[in-house]
Amino acid sequence: MQATLDELERAWREAPGPDPEPAPSETSVAAEGETATEAGGRSLVARAQTVRVSVDTLEHLMTTVSELVLTRNQLLDIVRRTDESEFKTPLQRLSNVTMELQEGVMKARMQPIANAWQKLPRLVRELSLHLGKKIELDMSGGETELDRQVLEMIKDPLTHMIRNAADHGLEDPIDRARAGKAPLGRIALSAYQQGGYIVIEVHDDGRGLDVQKIRAKALETGLTTLAELDRMSDLDICKFIFKPGFSTASGVSEISGRGVGMDVVRNNIELIGGTVELRSTSPDGSTFLIKIPLTLAIMAALIVEVAGERFAIPQFSVVELVRAGEAAGHPVEMINDTAVLRLRDKLLPLIDFAQLLGLKATSPNPDLLRDTALTAVVIQVGTNLFGVLVDKVFRTEEIVVKPLSSVLRHVTMFSGNTILGDGSVIMIIDPNAVGARVSPVDAEAELAHATVDKAEANEARTALLLFRAGSQTLKAVPLSLITRLEEISVEAIERCNGGDVVQYRGALMPLVYMQTERAPLPKGVQPVLVFTEARHPAGLAIDEIVDIVEEPLSIDLQADTPGVIGAAIVRDQAVEMIDVSHYLGEIFDRHRARGPEETARGLKLLLVDDSQFFRDMLAPLLTAAGYEVTLAASAAEALALKDKGERFDLIVSDIDMPGMDGIDMAKRIKADTEWGDVPMVALSSYSNPRLIEKCHTAGFESYVGKFDRHSLMHALQECLKGWGEAA
Repeated sequence: MQATLDELERAWREAPGPDPEPAPSETSVAAEGETATEAGGRSLVARAQTVRVSVDTLEHLMTTVSELVLTRNQLLDIVRRTDESEFKTPLQRLSNVTMELQEGVMKARMQPIANAWQKLPRLVRELSLHLGKKIELDMSGGETELDRQVLEMIKDPLTHMIRNAADHGLEDPIDRARAGKAPLGRIALSAYQQGGYIVIEVHDDGRGLDVQKIRAKALETGLTTLAELDRMSDLDICKFIFKPGFSTASGVSEISGRGVGMDVVRNNIELIGGTVELRSTSPDGSTFLIKIPLTLAIMAALIVEVAGERFAIPQFSVVELVRAGEAAGHPVEMINDTAVLRLRDKLLPLIDFAQLLGLKATSPNPDLLRDTALTAVVIQVGTNLFGVLVDKVFRTEEIVVKPLSSVLRHVTMFSGNTILGDGSVIMIIDPNAVGARVSPVDAEAELAHATVDKAEANEARTALLLFRAGSQTLKAVPLSLITRLEEISVEAIERCNGGDVVQYRGALMPLVYMQTERAPLPKGVQPVLVFTEARHPAGLAIDEIVDIVEEPLSIDLQADTPGVIGAAIVRDQAVEMIDVSHYLGEIFDRHRARGPEETARGLKLLLVDDSQFFRDMLAPLLTAAGYEVTLAASAAEALALKDKGERFDLIVSDIDMPGMDGIDMAKRIKADTEWGDVPMVALSSYSNPRLIEKCHTAGFESYVGKFDRHSLMHALQECLKGWGEAA
């Protein structure tokens, strides 16, 4: 009977018949003087101008284009080593044409993610009948496209998560009625593109995860201790569901688990370079976030050198580069014979990659690790962070992934190989395999070996990028604002629309220079700081990158110079703090004017922070996003606005303020009849589970790091969703 239903559905989809009513965004509109019949005929002609191409043909085209890309890279590498060459101009044109051809073939491989959702409505109908629950499946963003290969690999994980949501997440009608919920349970599935990734959200409005059950099971299975649980927030405790074999179910269910847990879902997604995490859970439901790369055929990779050999690390797994050692301000310590890096008051396990690959036999010398200047590539696999020690870091390149020879399939440390522009064949590192070799750092050991002075720990520290541009004066910008650091070939910079642009990841990225008057660009490379707003990149061209430091930040002198927030002392040197919005604000404003995200327009937002620096940094970003921003320098000042009768749609507040702190202010606000329903987002320099829990108890909807602007914008959007539904 199952096969017969499948055949009937397939026959129904393929049978000719009246077109379904188009979505509002896709509705055909007749041109002026054109009848509806003519408009319909034009639509039919447009559909007739398509052909079906076999998958084998597309794969052959992809292979051919890949070889063309490799040959192009080799020719460009040869020309770069020659001072003067008559081939530079035609090769630049060849490079552009090759990129367009590559993008065209990649686009042909793309399929809407809705193709992976086709069977989900029927699955939900069957689950609704089997479980005796009323379930509605709401799907949005189905037009979002990703590579066919990736699409096939996410079907099973998505199916499992929908089954889980229906079986374990949603309550039966009686329980929903007791909880004051509508009898119809809702599962929402949405997808959208974010940079080179696709983000999929799976949300249900069910009972949420049972924290006490998970806590008890974690203790029972020995995954943690009671002392560790006391330091963890409810959300962190719930993340034990991703541990292998972890389940709170009393028996195997025919609907959801069938002996397979969320660890298998996470492993399958991590195999394609993605991540899955629990974003939130409460009695109002749970939200899971899946992040996967657009394609696996061509990817950005960081080229590094270890013991004289070069390797490629997939860029989607690279979080940041850190200079390790006492001199760099990030000391390396030894805990249970494991090297760890103290980074932002957390211990990060370190792997000596040369030793892991057998390129050197000796164990790391603890004294050498502490005293020598080292480079660590911080990698994220799922929710795990670790550092890989390398000798050199070269650049980021778009590489063509080649499969491993069958002779090397047993070497699990690599996922493939690629050919660089100079003809060298290098191996592509598999972050999942490397992460499996990491020795976890026990939380108790972290506390026992904590060496940071308490006074220093209580002082907010900020990661800063130091650089020079236009003069020898050191300049700084918060590292968290920067998306990437790039070195762009001068020959790749073009003039367009009265300014300099560069072709960057399939789009034109405008370049902005800090100095108004500058000499013609010399040959070589141009260092660029890449910033991204609403998925649109913009580059700030500089002279040189000096260092990355992490220091307590205090603006000692306010500045009247446009583009400069003020001056601070960093590592005993005077440094100018740069106002990025001064240089890039106009570019991002143009994108926002064209963008679809208009939900923030006209909404009044109150920003409460005792630091002038943070008010000056966040206010332009929030204003540019469409909010009407009002500033308050203290909790008392914010409450005074309340007493005057001011009204706001959102409140963003620092937690650590003199006098009345943000938590006490939140309690006062939530107890007020006028302001009690205003959504609030907490800002803090610390990430302490107890503090996060206190913030949620006080009434804050979200807790965000002070320099994490992306999370702040996301948190505000989440608040707006609730605001829109309430309205």
